[in-house]
Amino acid sequence: MIVWTRAAMQNHPSDWALVDVETSGFRPSEHRVLSIALLTIDANGQVTGQFSSLLNPGCDPGPVHIHGLTMERLAGAPRFEQIAPEVAALLQGRVMVAHNARFDYDFLVHEFARARLRLPVDQRLCTLALNRRLSPPTPNMRLGTLAAHYGVVQRRAHDAADDTRVLAGVLHGSLTAAARLGLPLPLVPCPPRQTTRTRYPARTAKVACAYRNPGRLAVGSPLVQGMKIAITGDTRTARAELTAKAAAAGLNMMSTVSRHTSALVTNSPNSSSTKARRAAAEGVPLIDEPMFLRLLQHVQPGIPQQSTPLSPPHGISTITPQAGSSPDVARPDEPPGMALLGRRVLVLGGSHPRAAAARARVIALGGSAAVNLSSSVTDVVVLPGGNGDRRLARIRTLDLPMHDETWLHAPITSPPAWS
Repeated sequence: MIVWTRAAMQNHPSDWALVDVETSGFRPSEHRVLSIALLTIDANGQVTGQFSSLLNPGCDPGPVHIHGLTMERLAGAPRFEQIAPEVAALLQGRVMVAHNARFDYDFLVHEFARARLRLPVDQRLCTLALNRRLSPPTPNMRLGTLAAHYGVVQRRAHDAADDTRVLAGVLHGSLTAAARLGLPLPLVPCPPRQTTRTRYPARTAKVACAYRNPGRLAVGSPLVQGMKIAITGDTRTARAELTAKAAAAGLNMMSTVSRHTSALVTNSPNSSSTKARRAAAEGVPLIDEPMFLRLLQHVQPGIPQQSTPLSPPHGISTITPQAGSSPDVARPDEPPGMALLGRRVLVLGGSHPRAAAARARVIALGGSAAVNLSSSVTDVVVLPGGNGDRRLARIRTLDLPMHDETWLHAPITSPPAWS
């Protein structure tokens, strides 16, 4: 650990809370913190506390190739609300320090809001902003580059615990340089604020369901493909993400509640929302978000619709390719049949519209589309760009059948690897 000098601490009689988070994406209102590390340092440069933990976000971890945090690795970790009190105690009364501090601060604001707590940060200091004032002779202002400039060895980039150790060295060097040059610190006040969450979540595109409605969800019973599900109130998982997971599993996601609704997902059983009132009037069963996420892992096969082929999701075109060309999206233009009934297909790679169209094709063929690599996956479709997915090694170890995009137009299936 860095031995703090008097030069670094003079004129800066503050207690510091150094923070680093790894996240599932870049939007705090939608994405989640996957790991967090804190290191507290007093006005004399002494380390007074430290904490680090992986976190179970209850959603897809995002760019695994960057942070290396898979769903399997995060599965047994605590949720943010479980460690929030400990994090709050380390932040209380201290200046929060991070590299690109606005990013870490905004994610913490949203995570604390989801936990129904206030983030106890009154001031923050960004080492990136500070070094822009200092203008060290470095090719860029990345944390690893500044660490090398200040003589700190970076061992594991994008590891929250190691990044806070590196951050401590960068802060020490930066404070020393600022004191030598007589530069003030770019401290940013952080008054309490509301998150940018709107009252009503943004609407998501309706995905047609390939299955008949089997009726109400009974207590202790699994979800069945075709069940009509509605969601009301705040959810820890972004509403759009929760809806996409459910639609990919073969559920019929509804924006309203009626007598045909199979279940209403709500974290507030006493909610007075329009959906909750209608559910009470119709006797629609209520389930909370954690239960819904557990049930999504084991959705049972449904009865296919006996109707015309399904249209692709709204906004996804069905371009007919010219000879010698390749379409940008999967083409759900042939009669779907039920060739994938009982299959669970994981789609890797592709642009968002292309991957969404491929999943819609899987559902139209009677299968269910997997979001994560779980024990229920029977087949894998690899779109362009999917060959770089880190899960491929595990897929090959499991000897799961892998197919290209053309397989979705004439699928030939073999017994599942686990049968």
